[in-house]
Formats: sequence, structure tokens, C-alpha cells
Amino acid sequence: MNHSDYGPIGLLVIQSTSLCNLDCSYCYLPDRQRRNVFNLQQQLPLLLERVYESPFWGPHLSILWHAGEPLTLPTSFYDQASTIIESQTACLQEQGVVIEQHLQTNATLINDDWCNCFMRNRIVVGVSVDGPEDIHDSHRRFRNGKGSYIQTMRGIRTLRERDIDFHAIAVLTADALEQPERMYAFFRDEGIHQLGFNVEEQEGVHTSSSMQGLLKEKLYREFLSRFWACNEKDGFPIQVREFDQVMGMIAGGQRLLQNEMNRPYAILSVDAKGNFSTFDPELLSVETERYGLFNLGNIRDVSLMEATQTEPFQKLLHDMSSGMKRCQQECEYYGFCGGGTGSNKYWEHGSLDATETCACRFSSQIPVDVLLEKLETAAGP
Repeated sequence: MNHSDYGPIGLLVIQSTSLCNLDCSYCYLPDRQRRNVFNLQQQLPLLLERVYESPFWGPHLSILWHAGEPLTLPTSFYDQASTIIESQTACLQEQGVVIEQHLQTNATLINDDWCNCFMRNRIVVGVSVDGPEDIHDSHRRFRNGKGSYIQTMRGIRTLRERDIDFHAIAVLTADALEQPERMYAFFRDEGIHQLGFNVEEQEGVHTSSSMQGLLKEKLYREFLSRFWACNEKDGFPIQVREFDQVMGMIAGGQRLLQNEMNRPYAILSVDAKGNFSTFDPELLSVETERYGLFNLGNIRDVSLMEATQTEPFQKLLHDMSSGMKRCQQECEYYGFCGGGTGSNKYWEHGSLDATETCACRFSSQIPVDVLLEKLETAAGP
């Protein structure tokens, strides 16, 4: 690869704080009990400079506050961040560069003050909610063991009352698989119209998943098929990310050559201390026996270009590229996934130089199969 094969940076994931007020059973983050906070005055101007001094920036940048619970910080943090972003990038935006802020939250702390903050700073909101109360609370709990459903739904309903658009991510565990009609009715009735399913994964400090095994794959296939049937009956009020992405590619006759998770500097992830990495955000600040830390350096000390010359980057790039090429040679679904994700390959196989994973089957193969089956049925004989 040469530098023309890198970027452009379309997603900048910033850990505003490592602290989370929940202790979800499937969380992969190791430091969610610690209150590390991203220093806006010192680090954000430097980070933006690192992005735009590099050859890897592009015409559209989404800044995502994530990896911890962003709302454990005060609204003033994001007011200040927005001011810095606007002042640091004003000239670029005048030239047509589009810069957006996004935030992923468990919604438990959302109130009118937060809604005002989202609106005045034009922050796009994503919420995490797993379904009806018993399903949600079986995994998404506070540190005292109490479920978070009531607080999460209060936050979501506040967004709806304030007419703030949002999308939702639901982590699917074994608890939900046999209840697709109930899951569908929950999201429809709560006015959640944009939804993505993240199947519980073996990842980071979460070393096992309730979704492993052929039986779970069969159940997931049935879950998606029945969820689609419910959605179809109601005229598709819910946009399901897994189906929409595939339908978009089919409609446009497009196929992926790679994806943002395995293309260097398509994503840049930065933790609260200023350490950065690329490829999967889930690799940030994770230490492993094979690769050591996946971090490439600290924005204080190393430019993005300088990081590409280091031995850790070259090793990650070599193994990521090798695994991607093997996927391309071996997998008929390659055009829909673009070579999988390195974090799943590492946690399931111990190396980035690997091919099919359980996560591949859940995130790409099964949704593609279900969608094609539905489209063929609709087309008739």
C-alpha cells in the first residue's frame, strides 16, 4: 500500500470520558469505571490540527463522542467543544468541508438541558436500547445491579417530545432471539424508526458471548426473517441498518473492495488521554500479547503521517491487509462486507491475519441471505 490507499478520515471517534454510569454485561471497554476526561483546551485543537495537517483528511468529517458515557460530563463540555471545532475549522467549512458532531449515549441522563445542548450544537444523537424492559435490564444495569430501562426510556421519550431525531442501536443477546414480534412491536410503538442490531460479540474484556454456535445463527436468521415480516406488514416504518446497507448496494449495483474498518485512516480513534489508533475503534487502547497496544502514539508526540512509519503500524497494516485479501479469495460475501473487521478477527482467532468470524456471519452473511430470500419471494416465480 501507498498513502493513496489510506483515508480519507471520515469518522473521528473521540472518547470524551472513559467513565460509564452503566456496567453492561457485554461491554468490551476496560476502563469504564475510571473518569479519564479528554482535555478540550489542550487536546482538541491539536487533534484537529493533526487531522488537517495530514494528507488523509477528506470532504466530510463526522466527529463521534463515544466509548464511555459522554453524558457523564456536563453540557458545557460539548458547548466548549463545539466552539473550538467551529473556530478551528471555519475556513475549511467555508470551502465546503462538512463537519458534523455525533454522540452515542445510553440515554439514561437525557433531559431538557441535554436536548437544548444537542439542538444548539447540532449534535446527531444515537441511543442504545436493547428492547422491552426485561430484555434490556438483563444486561444493561447500573453498578448497583439495578436495571436502566426506566431511565433510558425516559431519555428517549424526552427526545421524541422535543422532536429531536435519533437512531438506535440494540445489542442482540440470546434473550431476544426467540421474541422477534415482541422486539419489533417495542421499537415501532416507541417511535424508534432507525435501528441497527449489534449482535453480542466476544470482544475486549468481554471474552465470551451468548450468541455463539450454530443454533444461535439459526435463531438469528429466523429472528431477522420474522422481524422483516412484521415490518413489511406495517409498511416498513422501521429502517433496519443491516437491510438498508445491503439494499443500497444491490440497487446501485455496488460491491465493496474493502471497508472503513480495514482501510487505514478511514477511521481515527482517540482516547481520553490523546492516544490514537486506526482501523476498528474497538481496538483503541487495547493491549494484547500478539500486537501489544494497538495505539500508534499520542497526538501530543506523533503526527498521523509519522505513525505510518512505525513498526506497530506496519505490522497491523500487513496483517490486516493479508486477512482482507484472504477473505476476498475465499468468501462469496466479500462484496457485501469488504473483508470483515480486525477486532473480531483478533478476538476470535488471535490475529488480524484471519478470515471468517462468528461476527461476520451475524453482521453480513445472515442479513444478506435473509434479504435476498425476501426479495426473491417478493419477485415471485
